[in-house]
Amino acid sequence: LAAVELGALLGARVIACASSEDKLAVAREHGAEIGLVYDPATLRDALKEATGGKGVDVVYDAVGDAFSEPAFRALTWRGRLLVVGFAAGEIPRLPLNIMLLKELDVMGVHWGVFTEREPEVHRENQRQMLAWVAEGRLTARVHGAYPLEDYAAALGILSRREAVGKVLLRP
Repeated sequence: LAAVELGALLGARVIACASSEDKLAVAREHGAEIGLVYDPATLRDALKEATGGKGVDVVYDAVGDAFSEPAFRALTWRGRLLVVGFAAGEIPRLPLNIMLLKELDVMGVHWGVFTEREPEVHRENQRQMLAWVAEGRLTARVHGAYPLEDYAAALGILSRREAVGKVLLRP
């Protein structure tokens, strides 16, 4: 949801992809203009259709697995794939010929390493995001907060992909 809000704040037309209509409804509440229930077999075509055949400029991929390649193929000329994580489990393989033909960029996004290597840029980014939080333009949706001793229940919510927002553990 943070990526949806940030994209909308930066002026992007956000197309959210999620596993259910309920999750897409929340994404729309946070700034997504379009919502697609993802299916690897139809994702590429659905993204192309949502952009009038043009393709998407940027893919924020935190899921990986079978969803990465169709999203990668849906990128427009000089589009960019942001590799953020592999929540679905498998690290995908991508056809690099598509990257060549469309002059695509693929960029890994590793926040922890970024904060160590570029601390000044990180501090400036944090200042901007905290200003947006103070203005109410950036939020953190919490699915639920659980006592630390209930960590197994909290992990179950995550593993079953039921969470819509952050799952917090309280000491």
